[in-house]
Amino acid sequence: MATQGALRRIQLGNALSAFGSGFTVPFLFVYVTRVRDMSAGQAGLMFSVLAVAALCALPMVGPAIDRRGPRPVVAIGAVVAALGSLVLGLAVNESLVMLGAALLGAGVASIQPALATMIVRCTTPMTRARAFALQFTFNNLGLGIGGLIGGLIVDPSRPASFTVLFATETAMFLVLAAVCGTVRLPAATVAPAGTAPGSGFRHALGNRAMVKLCVVSAVIFFTCYGQFESGLAAFATEVSRISPSMLGVALAANTAVIVLGQLTVLRITQRRRRSTVIAATGLVWLLAWIVTAVSGLLHHDSVAAALTIVTTYALLGVGESLLAPTLGPMVADLAPAHLLGQYNAVQSLVKQLAMAAGPAFAGVMVGAGLYGPYLVILMGCSILITVLGLRMRHTLNPTQNGVVVAESAPVRAERQPVLTA
Repeated sequence: MATQGALRRIQLGNALSAFGSGFTVPFLFVYVTRVRDMSAGQAGLMFSVLAVAALCALPMVGPAIDRRGPRPVVAIGAVVAALGSLVLGLAVNESLVMLGAALLGAGVASIQPALATMIVRCTTPMTRARAFALQFTFNNLGLGIGGLIGGLIVDPSRPASFTVLFATETAMFLVLAAVCGTVRLPAATVAPAGTAPGSGFRHALGNRAMVKLCVVSAVIFFTCYGQFESGLAAFATEVSRISPSMLGVALAANTAVIVLGQLTVLRITQRRRRSTVIAATGLVWLLAWIVTAVSGLLHHDSVAAALTIVTTYALLGVGESLLAPTLGPMVADLAPAHLLGQYNAVQSLVKQLAMAAGPAFAGVMVGAGLYGPYLVILMGCSILITVLGLRMRHTLNPTQNGVVVAESAPVRAERQPVLTA
């Protein structure tokens, strides 16, 4: 089927761009501080610029997807991200580093909701969860392989090695633009007459179920993704006293759980209520943070401390695998077809805000040495995810909660699907 071919191209483009990002994401801090001689504070500012640029772009991205279709948004976003990566790789001063970070943040933020919309357009309700699960798997696999290869290339004493990393990322973003920007998508649903541009954000805020999903999503991204490279890494090295190399092993365990276990998790979750899956994620992450606390008590035994931290990262990966086939399809079922891009952009906006707040919170707690309260708050957030997940079922209809699968009419392909306002 044409839609299956389009979906394969979308997944390929996503995997290759993740592969390219894997070359640079783990080494950005080292690059700007050791190669470009920026202070730690300036490096932190660069990461803030990445986040702010993404937040500024997203309110414009959603309406653009719904009015013009996701293909041109992916293509433009990928080109902007490629330009940002190139500027970063060639930057010779702080101003160029900040410019590159802004372009990269805005570009990547544009890509994510557009790709999610493309996946929805190329799937039926019955195949959608699997497609999102595979996207998450390929994304992690690409990042992992890219990071592994990048680690073999990078050398802080040779600035040219970083140029190779950024050049690779630039090339992969351009591949994404070519592969996904030219894919033939099924025809889109035309917006009803009189629909105002940008009205999807107001519509989403008026959708009680979507608001609840945004709230639980904010806690989800804050509790897990916002802690990986900040508070959790600091706790593991400073309190559990594991070596940086073992931290790499823990990250590898997280990726392995996702890549090897995602399809198994999908089979378990596909007959469960989505609200129940979200609630189960909170319990898994609660266990992960309890194990983290135990690792701090075992810091005198380096092997035991390392094993518990690896277990923490693996448990976080289990929770991520539970959510991958859950959140994306839920947004698709909550959104009117003609506002899908804006609903995906709202979800991405929530993600960006939470992932900016997470490291900021961790920085304050870790900086003050409040590791105990830090873990207690994250345990509380995990319990909150479970509570919010269970409460969501009262505002979701059976289709939105994944109890029944909505009927999906056959779709036809067209060369240039364009939505009219």
